[in-house]
Amino acid sequence: MTPTITITFNINSTDATAELGFEAWINERKFLDVEHVKETQKITVDVDDQDDAEHELRLVLKNKTTEHTKVDENGNIIADARLLIKDLAFDEIQLGHMLVEQAVYTHDFNGTGATTQAKFYGEMGCNGTVSLKFATPMYLWLLEHM
Repeated sequence: MTPTITITFNINSTDATAELGFEAWINERKFLDVEHVKETQKITVDVDDQDDAEHELRLVLKNKTTEHTKVDENGNIIADARLLIKDLAFDEIQLGHMLVEQAVYTHDFNGTGATTQAKFYGEMGCNGTVSLKFATPMYLWLLEHM
């Protein structure tokens, strides 16, 4: 039997009425597809912890529209629907700041700007993808990046 690692995280929306969608992928395998995130969900997926393999966890915000962002007369955002990703862990080891350092959030400001890549601080406010590349064996990868 191949050893596995368990990846867990919680997802929620700042506005349950906004029909924000979410996908989660490991490499080329979509393991979650939610059309409307309404409440906190704990997500769990197992990944083979095989020797010397590269992996990519991708978290995708989809279906956000301009109606999900409220602006005042000066163009300042006064309310915004976002997805919150919390407590990302590999085998119950919280990634914490390592997630900020290792993950890349790619988006185009919902079509209003050029494609950009930014650090990921646990919130997705634009349609786009958070990518976290990691390697197995996972414990070696964790030690190299802590």
